[in-house]
Parts: sequence; structure tokens; C-alpha cells
Amino acid sequence: MKTPRSPSPPSSSSSSSSSSSAFPLRKARGLSPFLFTLLAFIVFVVTLYGQDFMCLLGQLDPYSSRDDVVAGNPSPRRKWEVEPAFAVGKKPAGCDYFSGRWVWDETAGPLYEESECPYIQPQLTCQAHGRPDRDYQFWRWQPHGCDLPSFNATLMLESLRGKRMMYVGDSLNRGQYVSMVCLVHRLIPNESAKSMETTGSLTVFTAADYNATIEFYWAPFLLESNSDDAVIHRGSFDDEAKEIVEVSTEDAYRMAMRSMMRWARKNMDPRTTRVFFTSMSPTHAKSGDWGGEPGKNCYNETTPINNATYWGSDSRRSIMQVIGEEFGKSKYPVTLLNITQLSNYRKDAHTSIYKKQWSPLTAEQLANPVSYADCTHWCLPGLQDTWNELLFAKLFYP
Repeated sequence: MKTPRSPSPPSSSSSSSSSSSAFPLRKARGLSPFLFTLLAFIVFVVTLYGQDFMCLLGQLDPYSSRDDVVAGNPSPRRKWEVEPAFAVGKKPAGCDYFSGRWVWDETAGPLYEESECPYIQPQLTCQAHGRPDRDYQFWRWQPHGCDLPSFNATLMLESLRGKRMMYVGDSLNRGQYVSMVCLVHRLIPNESAKSMETTGSLTVFTAADYNATIEFYWAPFLLESNSDDAVIHRGSFDDEAKEIVEVSTEDAYRMAMRSMMRWARKNMDPRTTRVFFTSMSPTHAKSGDWGGEPGKNCYNETTPINNATYWGSDSRRSIMQVIGEEFGKSKYPVTLLNITQLSNYRKDAHTSIYKKQWSPLTAEQLANPVSYADCTHWCLPGLQDTWNELLFAKLFYP
């Protein structure tokens, strides 16, 4: 009998940064096309079938002493009554996977080669588009006082046997999704036993021998919005309601967080589902933030920022505080992947100009690469593989 699958996910979201301080709301539809132009974040879901697991979900991190501190804001620690499933071990006492530094490691290298993974979109294939260096692939995240568990693709695929893993969000979240597919697909040498198909907002990688899927659902604002079309990202609502209310970024984000958590509480079975929430993905559009030449950005940057206290101007601490507060009092346990600080250091890891350009570049742009450098998205292989290593660590070694 075919293993049953769970229903399609709700509209869920993520997005990149903006300098706007207020967002419009439409009363007739509730939360809508305004949300989160400040961050990129993921709802990541693993759904389990055919196994009698107890509640799997962690909260921000009810199993450690430090991971639930978001940007200096300690959230109330809520000890859930069950331990997370999938765990094969525990991290050392006092270890915070998200607090550490980047170390140069030529022996480690990337976890896969760009040319070996056919699933990477041309927007992220920096080597194929002429990036002259590979240094960004050799920086390894080293937590303070402990080591990050090595990514084990066999363990991941075996744990997904008969199950479904889903990433939900925007193009940044899709990058992390593709990273995960690249990390595991080499263990399936038979080409006919794996496939990737896209239908509307849903992309599905199928590992037939494992009866498993790794999926991505396009929902760039996490809640229903006028950007939910996977091709036309600025569609219009069908109704004619136009009443608009403006709210602050923080208030809009808080409302969205509460709606997302309310949906999870009503629709997700904590005995069969584990949910992760990934914090904002930073940009590096202002070189002055890290003491660089004024008017520049991530273009031609080849090393991380070597300042432990660095925090980019596009990453609002007030939003991180909202995340901590809302998860701290949530009645539904969610595990936070706090990737913002560690990603803030990586001004060198963006796609910059080394990507497919969807429109022909003008002579003026070609003469000034800074003008069209993409300082939002990340090269693959690269930083987003580390995000998945952290996800792996929290999944198996909470």
C-alpha cells in the first residue's frame, strides 16, 4: 500500500529586506500583500507516517540553554513534555550551534560540486557564470566550544523513508531547498529513481527507492498575498476590496507570526510533524556597514567579515525580538534556526554578478558591476549548505 501523504501546505512566506517602515493591510482579506519585506524565513516541515512517534517538536530550543536567545532577547523557556524524534544523540552541554566563527578549511571543501548537481538554478551557479575564485566554498562554520555534526546524507535519506520534507517560502528558501537536494541526491545513483517536477507553486524532488519526497512550496509572504503566483509575483486579488490600513513592520510581522502559529496549532499534528523556522537572511548592499569603500556592496568581496559583533543595517534587531517573543509564548513547539548572525558575516558568499541575468544588461550597467550585483541570494554550493548542516544538527543532535 502506498504510504499516505499529508495535504498541501498553506500559503507561507519569506522575503528579502526593505527599508520601508510601514506596510498596508487590507481589512477585507486580513493579512495580505504587505508582509515581511524585511526578511527571508522558512517554515520547514518533516511529516512522518507509519511510525508511532511521540511529539517531535522542539520550541525555540527547549533542550538547550542558549539557542532560545534571539539577538540578546531571552525568550521564556517552555519545557515540552516530550523529547524530539529523529534524535540519535545530544549536543554537549552549553553548546550553541549558532554562536561561533568562520574558519578557513581547505581540507573540508564544498559538500558537493556545482557541476555535479543538475538541480541548481542558473541564478545560483556562480562558477558557471564566471566567478574567478572559489574561496567562498572553503569557509567552515565552527561553533564556540563544540563541533557541528558532519552532514550524513545516508542518515537523512533513511530517516525520510516513507516521509515528506517541505520547505516553504521565497527564492532564498528555494535556494536552501535545492541545497538539501544536492546534498542527498548523489546517494541515489540510479537516475530513473529520482526526479524533480514543478507544478504551479509546488516543486517536488522524489526519491523513489525511499518512497520519500523533498519539496518546496512557493509562498513568499508565508500568508496569503498577491505574490503567491510562482511566475507572476505581483498578481492582483480577485475581489475589489481596497480598504488599506498601514502598520509598522514589527506589528505586521507579529500579526503574521501569530497567524502562522495559529495555523500550525490547528492543522499540524505534533505527534507526526516537526516544524523549523529560519530567521532572516541578511543582505550586503551597503559596504559602509563593514567599513568598506562608500557606495559599494558585495561585488568583488572574497572574504567574510571578521568582526564578531557585526550586524548589518538591513537586519532589524526589533524583528528578531518579535520572533523571540512570539515563539517564547507559543503553545505550539517550533525549533528556531537562527542563521542571521552567522550569515551576516558572509559578504563574500552572494551571487553578485555571477548568475544568469534575465534581462540584457545595458552598457552603463556593464561599466559599473556594483549597479547590478545581487547581494541578496547566495552561490551554491556555499552558505546555504551550512544552513542545512545546522538543520541536520538540530534534527538529529538537539
